[in-house]
Amino acid sequence: MTTGWENVDLNEAVLDTAKALIEIPSVSADNNAEVIDFLVDRAAGQGWATERLAYRDAEGVQKHCLVARAGQGTGGVAFLSHTDTVPGLEGWEPFAPRVADGRLYGRGSCDMKGPLAAFVCAVSDIPAAQLRSPVYMTFSADEEVGHVGAAWIIEHSELLAGASVEGGIVTEPTGMVPVYANKGGAFMSVTSRGIAAHSSTERGDSANFRIAPFLAEMAELKTRFMTDPKFRNEEFDPPTNGFNMTITDFGCATNVTAERCECKLSVRSMPESGFEEAVAIILERAQAYGFDLRNHEIPYFYGNKDSGFTGLLCEIAGTAEAVTMPYGTEAAHYQPVVDSIVWGPGDIAQAHTVNEFIELEQLQAGYEQYGELVRRLCL
Repeated sequence: MTTGWENVDLNEAVLDTAKALIEIPSVSADNNAEVIDFLVDRAAGQGWATERLAYRDAEGVQKHCLVARAGQGTGGVAFLSHTDTVPGLEGWEPFAPRVADGRLYGRGSCDMKGPLAAFVCAVSDIPAAQLRSPVYMTFSADEEVGHVGAAWIIEHSELLAGASVEGGIVTEPTGMVPVYANKGGAFMSVTSRGIAAHSSTERGDSANFRIAPFLAEMAELKTRFMTDPKFRNEEFDPPTNGFNMTITDFGCATNVTAERCECKLSVRSMPESGFEEAVAIILERAQAYGFDLRNHEIPYFYGNKDSGFTGLLCEIAGTAEAVTMPYGTEAAHYQPVVDSIVWGPGDIAQAHTVNEFIELEQLQAGYEQYGELVRRLCL
């Protein structure tokens, strides 16, 4: 019987750890205690110092974060990860990991339980007593729904607050190419209210018709945001702000006037890209119509592409220079405390999908290159 990875020189501990993590559902909306328990047990077995941090999210669900440290002293490196995933979706078995065709399939295999397994195993290979400088590891909750856990760690962790590391690695999938900058964004919810009634009576007032003029204005803005240089930054690919819109009337029947219609809009942020002006335009138009309005923003990340730490990562990765990427990460939250770079195995295009996967070669590359980084900075 073949396993689909005979031609990949993969460390079996990495694969086993990634599988075990995938088998523990930790969708953002749910309590993630079980996956943190798994990591606490792993840390205890390695003799790592740990700090568990808990909070309740906006829905009252308890969430858990973990900070761990291997070794003592100053300097070293930090690996910065999250434990939550997007929902499993229908059409596959998301929490039953499988290996086929040189890939590991399962929810979180790419984003980011596979990368997490790679650095945990790389650090585990070196007895903590042999480390002359420490390795810090963070495992947050709620990254997929607003980076809440990372912010909580920064505010409450005593273990990380005492760190003086050379740099931090946010282990999102980048194909093992170091990334010095990523986009952030604003995520807005605009809700119109109507009066529900049978459409034959003409006694209702459709929330859909009420919001329609606003939607037309947003469609015009899309063209402006795509073409006006003030809303672009050519340092990124794509250089645009990814303005997007989704709409729902919550399944209202066609013979009923909609009582409520919600429009969700997102604008990605970059330095010098007119982000604040773009958000202000959208919010002003929503307020002009008198709609209910919520806005949540995640900062963009811009690190030091010319630092010695970035240069070391590029050397280990075999790349000429660090690059930018269009999606958001927790790096901006950690940057004030830990000078960070985004660097991890896998391809973001493989994440958040039915049959999410990570190439086994990428998983092995993450394990090997993370291990090399630890040896360079901590031994």
